Amino acid sequence: MSSANPELFPATAVNFDTTSFPPLTNDLYLRTARGEPTERAPVWCMRQAGRYLPEFRAIRVENEFFKVCRSPALATEVTVQPIRRYSGLLDAAIIFSDILVIPQAMGMEVQMVPGKGPHLPEPLRSPEDLSRLTDKQSGYSVDRELDYVYKAITNTRHALKGEVPLLGFVGAPWTLMAYMVEGGGSKTFALAKSWLFKHPDASHELLSRIADVAAEFLVGQIRAGAQAVQVFESWAGELGPADFTKFSLPYLARIAAHVKSKYPDVPMTVFAKGAHYALEQLATDTLYDVISLDWTVDPAAARSRVDAAVQGKRSVVLQGNLDPTVLFGDEQTIRERTRDMCRSFGPKNHIANLGHGMMPSHDPEHLRVFLESVHEASSALRK
Repeated sequence: MSSANPELFPATAVNFDTTSFPPLTNDLYLRTARGEPTERAPVWCMRQAGRYLPEFRAIRVENEFFKVCRSPALATEVTVQPIRRYSGLLDAAIIFSDILVIPQAMGMEVQMVPGKGPHLPEPLRSPEDLSRLTDKQSGYSVDRELDYVYKAITNTRHALKGEVPLLGFVGAPWTLMAYMVEGGGSKTFALAKSWLFKHPDASHELLSRIADVAAEFLVGQIRAGAQAVQVFESWAGELGPADFTKFSLPYLARIAAHVKSKYPDVPMTVFAKGAHYALEQLATDTLYDVISLDWTVDPAAARSRVDAAVQGKRSVVLQGNLDPTVLFGDEQTIRERTRDMCRSFGPKNHIANLGHGMMPSHDPEHLRVFLESVHEASSALRK
């Protein structure tokens, strides 16, 4: 269903009732995430609500990025846009927000600069700067600071009308620390990584504080209506194995343990981009149900490594992992590479996705080809 000029979700049509949601009619994602056998692989895409969609760009013309995040009606609209456009092809929606709402909630200013990306004008440059963070102040409340995300989630659950489940998410502690220290993205992450070695105690304090906020935030998202959640450790690959084990893994594990203590049946996914060396640790040392893979990991090898690590003690689902740049290819190439991906993951415990997010210059119709190809290829594997 094409919708180049969709009718916008009315700005006044909001529903914040968390006591009763429309019944879910497509639970394929949730069943797969729990390790149940399914008729095909569910499929969704990171950044499926984004600048590659003309309807998203139309909203952004008049609305600054964080204004969209902070307006429940606007956040709902852009979350629902890909579900509307690809009706019957996508098996999950993910709330439109940003991983950097956590630094904002901890008292830091974050700007989204057109053409540049995130910018934190007053980064943390020394351990003394931790005193500027607000999360330890008397009366601090994660739920109050991020209530606008909860409202967007609740409103979106109603707007989806049960067509697909809704995912919530957070950024992981190391990734958020990197932004908070660097002041934005970086090619080398020299400032953030130098903290780890110059100021290890302050680094662990900051990582711990971020983890506590993130864990409470995920609990709040689930309470607001999120049916599954994902933790994005986007800069995991900037750490070597020893440093990942010391500065990332314990905090990823802490977040999952806290959320699972409150909502044991809600599926959780971890995406530690670039940390191919840590598959076994993520499978055995954390409680995540799903491990998302980037495109540099061979799915068959990952499946073998994870299965050997868990030794049948629990089910670990894999997610991913088509190289997003494949969507710049022609239709035949997309179909062939998607079929190869599905075969490599095998006929069970796979959630199809890209190995990272959609790109602004992607053709929306090429995403349609990917989604259709997942349906076809993964169904054929299960016959």
